[in-house]
Amino acid sequence: QVQLVESGGGLMQAGGSLRLSCAASGRTFSSGAMGWFRQAPGKEREFVAYMALSSGSTYYANSMKGRFTISRDNAKNTVYLQMNSLKPEDTAVYYCAAREGNTYSVYPRSYDYWGQGTQVTVSS
Repeated sequence: QVQLVESGGGLMQAGGSLRLSCAASGRTFSSGAMGWFRQAPGKEREFVAYMALSSGSTYYANSMKGRFTISRDNAKNTVYLQMNSLKPEDTAVYYCAAREGNTYSVYPRSYDYWGQGTQVTVSS
């Protein structure tokens, strides 16, 4: 059974930075893919970032390019989301997700496992 546990969320002023962590257990970190999504109140869950674990290839939603960075630590079985230049519109619950396949996907339904989410609140 794959388990994903996010941490690192919190309250930050606009322009600040946060680093989210997603610790994975029950799966190898050499295959498949990991993604970060977010969901604001009253909105659908949206794609943030993706990493193919075998190649390390990354993709980002357009609004996050240049501000957010997905990375990993294989020894710790952990994926990170570094978020810089935060904006109030970045306020949401952030989820990490894992999928068995490594084809790039922005759709939540393509992911097999989900964490419980961590709240990020950015004040203006």
